[in-house]
Amino acid sequence: MAKTILIVEDEPRNTKLLRDVLQKFGYENFRSYGRPTGVKIAGDKLPDIILMDIMMPVMDGLEATRLLKADANTRHIPVLALTSYAMTGDKEKTIQAGCDGYIAKPIDIRKY
Repeated sequence: MAKTILIVEDEPRNTKLLRDVLQKFGYENFRSYGRPTGVKIAGDKLPDIILMDIMMPVMDGLEATRLLKADANTRHIPVLALTSYAMTGDKEKTIQAGCDGYIAKPIDIRKY
């Protein structure tokens, strides 16, 4: 059975790029453009992993990750932060919020 990946990203071009790359490698995925929607989808679908954009309107990715990690049904799901923040300490902020990893944007798919 293929792994499912939830993409929580507000930029349609980034979502399309991620979706296309993941599908090329045989992954199923769900996508969400809004943070509250992404948290709900995660609880409903229980994906194998979540790719979480950090900077978005309404609810940022750090807050969404905290909510997911506080919920017994979703805390086990690995969350990878997707962020254009590259300042000193930003990676640590994502880890402190509960993210399990960090991918800097723009994403260079040749690295993965």
